[in-house]
Amino acid sequence: MNTENAAVLDEHSGMAFPYADHDDVSLGSVPLDVSAELRPALLTPYRFTEEHEHEHKGFEGVVGSSAALMEVLDLVRTVAPTDSTVLIEGETGTGKELIAAAIHAHSKRRDRPFIKLNCAAIPLGLLESELFGHERGAFTGAVARKVGRFEAADRGTLFLDEIGDIPLELQAKLLRVLQEGEFERLGSNQTQRVHVRLVAATNGDLLKLVSEKRFRSDLYYRLNVFPIAVPPLRDRAEDIQLLVRHFVSKYAVRMQKRIDEIPVGAMDVMRDYSWPGNIRELQNFIERSVILTTGKTLRPPLEGLKQASEGEPVEAITLEEAERDHICKTLKKTNGIVAGANGAAARLGMKRSTFYFHMQKLGISRSKNFRSTCDDRPNRRIDQKTKRADCLAASSS
Repeated sequence: MNTENAAVLDEHSGMAFPYADHDDVSLGSVPLDVSAELRPALLTPYRFTEEHEHEHKGFEGVVGSSAALMEVLDLVRTVAPTDSTVLIEGETGTGKELIAAAIHAHSKRRDRPFIKLNCAAIPLGLLESELFGHERGAFTGAVARKVGRFEAADRGTLFLDEIGDIPLELQAKLLRVLQEGEFERLGSNQTQRVHVRLVAATNGDLLKLVSEKRFRSDLYYRLNVFPIAVPPLRDRAEDIQLLVRHFVSKYAVRMQKRIDEIPVGAMDVMRDYSWPGNIRELQNFIERSVILTTGKTLRPPLEGLKQASEGEPVEAITLEEAERDHICKTLKKTNGIVAGANGAAARLGMKRSTFYFHMQKLGISRSKNFRSTCDDRPNRRIDQKTKRADCLAASSS
């Protein structure tokens, strides 16, 4: 990863925090007699400095510089100027709403309303009224006419989160408004016409819902015009450092605290954790960390992360698989750098030639065929997805 210009700007404090790399000599010197494995822990802590960064214009709240995130932002820039429907797919907590807002901000409708609705948060009996509105007396409690979200988003963008939770009986009405741009409010025979750009999101498998007859296939294909898959945080681990700094600054300002440093060891633990709750989990963890910090150095409750990791079931693996796993993770931490004082070979206490020998023996290659040599091994019981993310991140640098 090229981290020369990677940074994150906090809009509240106006402070920019550059990416700190273990191979950067500006981090401070390390005694020569200290073993290579212990050197990272003795490096100068990550410090906040007042430098400016190149921020993602029009992508408010989107922080990161990983290839996975850049690919998503490129897709946003491509589809935003059109009026096409977009389906954003991704696990919970990955920032799908921020991507939807970015699509609107880069569109021709940017000066028009951006209306949001989480379909899973509305009781089923009220969802139709929320979407399409109702007339006075349409049902018990309808004491006045109500404009629905489609009508409110006319000439603008409507973001429907958790679209897979819309009941079947409403899906036909949703399909009609997407195709024809018209609907009727509850309790009315008068047809309303709107021109709305729809952006939908889901954290589930809509095709599976279609096969289970819980989601209309025609609606799925109408929504799936331009799909965007938002990667989980574990697949963009190089962004964790930038996100940590962003949230530390945000909550330090909010709580009127001054936090200048983040210990290298703490940053390593946070970078290695899988974050099953993605960015939302990381954000909440940093907020808790800032609350617990009393000095100028962040004191995150790392035991909680370690306990969560230890609680995950781990299948038995062979010694060769464990060695291969350790080498892949080390390559990831060094951004694929093998030689040098802070390269992967030195960190593992090996000569460079010995390290290359182990790579060859274990089938780890830094060539274009790295994916196959890293993943296609027989009788492996290690989580293939985790291994692919670890190894490819190292080889692509």
